[in-house]
Amino acid sequence: MGAQPALILLVLAAICATINAIPTISAVGSKFFTSDGNQFFIKGVAYQLVEDDPLVNTTQCKLDAALMQQLGANTIRVYHVDATADHSGCMNAFADVGIYLFVDMDSFKTYIRYESDSSWTANKSASYRAVMDNFQQYDNTAGFFVGNEVLNVLADSGAAPYLLSAAVDLKSYRDAKGYRKIPIGYSATDTAVLRPMLQDYLVCRPNVTERLDFYALNSYEWCGSTPDFQTSGYIGLQALAENYPVPIFLSEDGCNTVPPRTFDDQAAIFGPQMVDTWSGAIIYEWIQEMNAYGLVSYGPPVGPDVNVGSTIVQGFTRQGVPTPVSPDFSNLQQQWKTLNPTGVSSAPYAATVKTTPPTCPSSTAGGWTVDPSAPLPTIGVGAVSAGMPSGVPKGSITVASSAAGTPSPSTLLSVLTSSPLLSKSTSQTRSTYSSTVTPSISSKASSTTSGGASSATSEGAAGRTVSGPPSSKDAGIIGMALALVTVGAGVMLWL
Repeated sequence: MGAQPALILLVLAAICATINAIPTISAVGSKFFTSDGNQFFIKGVAYQLVEDDPLVNTTQCKLDAALMQQLGANTIRVYHVDATADHSGCMNAFADVGIYLFVDMDSFKTYIRYESDSSWTANKSASYRAVMDNFQQYDNTAGFFVGNEVLNVLADSGAAPYLLSAAVDLKSYRDAKGYRKIPIGYSATDTAVLRPMLQDYLVCRPNVTERLDFYALNSYEWCGSTPDFQTSGYIGLQALAENYPVPIFLSEDGCNTVPPRTFDDQAAIFGPQMVDTWSGAIIYEWIQEMNAYGLVSYGPPVGPDVNVGSTIVQGFTRQGVPTPVSPDFSNLQQQWKTLNPTGVSSAPYAATVKTTPPTCPSSTAGGWTVDPSAPLPTIGVGAVSAGMPSGVPKGSITVASSAAGTPSPSTLLSVLTSSPLLSKSTSQTRSTYSSTVTPSISSKASSTTSGGASSATSEGAAGRTVSGPPSSKDAGIIGMALALVTVGAGVMLWL
């Protein structure tokens, strides 16, 4: 009988080792670090095989993860997930080969959009929190995106406070739940007239709880093998990122207007020109589609009008054995193989780092219209419904305040209701599922985005309405307890 406790402890240790098989990622100062003390540089790919959730097919994830490992990737970005689904199979498949996840928290119905009936509501907050509840349990969850390309033109600047308010709300929820401090950030459009103001506004407040944990940019400036650090515009990106107080990276990268893609910009990102400031890049995208950004295919196209459920969309097969697209796949593979920065260690860096927030951008008539001294919008009961109260302008959020002037905890934590319908406008999406996908090409006079890509966020797609389920952490604890009881009973019977 004396052997039984020891054997049970061995079983428990094996289970715990499986759950924590990969170091976690955190943001310290302007850099990402693994929990074992190494600086983390993102070598990522955008991964959205199907529009609702690509992380529920374990077999497919294992096939893709194996080839991503050969590519040299250590990160995927997923744009939409089902917060009620079980993602353990796929998350473990990616963790097994050292791949982390940055996941967008919005759905097709909960996208933050300025000039809508409600830019950030309790319903939306509940939906985003459900995604956090689901994915916080996985050690290879590296970060959450609170939004993607919400601001696209100068007239959108009024959306910035709602975007930041959403991030503050979700950071507060994360900390109140006792979750690991998984970084929360934003993925921005590379629009020259917006970039410096938005980039600074989202991290300029003196209180760190009112700043993003990271900032990312969807940029397609470096096209072909002819440009260099200066002529591509990367010298400008670097200049604006100097002394930035939080990690910054490219959340979409890989211009395809000059084929084949050679990915020469990776040498700048991971080399001496940018590596001390930037934390890497996510290449758009894994799957080959009509937009011709894919690194792999699952079979030859069968015609743009052919659709078979989620297996074939617009003639492109979306599952099976991935085959590298030549020469793009091998070009990126060779770039990443030779670029392996070591960075700095977390302990000495954390002991000496001093990050100073930038000055908040001033409001200018006809330009950046955000008053830097104005308090952030806060969630209130009145924002739960899709329509706003009479007299409240679009984009506003009414407030149910506690004595401290902020929403009461009971208000914020109890409104786990389904989110109101809100579709992304076509100006905010370049859909992988649209039948008329054409990369947008903007003049650098108004935007430095040289080649647009899809963000896998098709307008009108069937997003799932999420009601607030129990916390995944709570459910995980219950499930683990039941599993351990079962294992223990089995061991006892065996003995």
